[in-house]
Amino acid sequence: MLIRAFIGFGLLFSLSQTACALPCRGILRGEDTQLVSLAYVAEAVPRGGILVIGENHGLGVHRDQHVAILRQLRSAGHKVSVGLEFINYPFQPFVDLWRKGGMTEEAFLRKIEWGGTPFEFYRPQALFPDLSEGSKTLALNAPRALTSKIAKEGLESLTVEERRLLPPDFQLGRDSYRRRFEALMPHLPEGPAKERYFAAQSAWDDTMAWTALKFMRDNPGQTLVIIVGDFHVQYGGGLPDRLRARSNLPVRTLSQLDSSGLSPEELETEIRPSEPDGARADWIWVDEGRVPSAQP
Repeated sequence: MLIRAFIGFGLLFSLSQTACALPCRGILRGEDTQLVSLAYVAEAVPRGGILVIGENHGLGVHRDQHVAILRQLRSAGHKVSVGLEFINYPFQPFVDLWRKGGMTEEAFLRKIEWGGTPFEFYRPQALFPDLSEGSKTLALNAPRALTSKIAKEGLESLTVEERRLLPPDFQLGRDSYRRRFEALMPHLPEGPAKERYFAAQSAWDDTMAWTALKFMRDNPGQTLVIIVGDFHVQYGGGLPDRLRARSNLPVRTLSQLDSSGLSPEELETEIRPSEPDGARADWIWVDEGRVPSAQP
């Protein structure tokens, strides 16, 4: 009986060691999954560069991590601006007016057509930039009506005026990004529908890159932190790829991973560099929270 109990304890200890060998919380370097500190990340982000953070929309722990990253960057001497996927770039004047106190939050949210995730998840990030340092809160994305039309009718359906809303030299995302996008959207039928939806996804990425880089050219002393859905960041294939294609500015990436409900094996698959795509990001911040609806 004692021997059996000892064997059982040894097996349990072995299993717990296997599970604990994988970090269930903390910031990992994407290339080797080694734990690093938030201060390490802030020092590794080049001043005047861009940090792209991929999140699960509306996840409270991810909001808190955003704020922690922003504060650490400022403590490290960065002048921090914040770019948000959720606001279309033609709405920038409303963002500026609200930030300067010239518009109530209620009126601001109406003007930018805010919907879906409650604004409380993004208010601290939107209010973080210190305007006295020349920092800014940036509206980054393509107009929603434009991307919706591309998804439903294709790029060829756009009028001359609508095409002007896209960035100059607009490009679709790279092949590896397309492969991962199609795997994420198995419900789409083969053929034109997949092409249209990938074109709309690419319009988000390329427009955000174009808008961000226009700001950086005019404000070279700023470090820009861009907050987007995690799929846009993973494996560098979406927004980071378009930023790098359009500029030589240094770009770093951080993927926020909700480990809720993941087995040790599933967690390892998520954090280890993949054979075809490499590291998920420069850094991966693993933590637990509710599991949100998947959004590319």
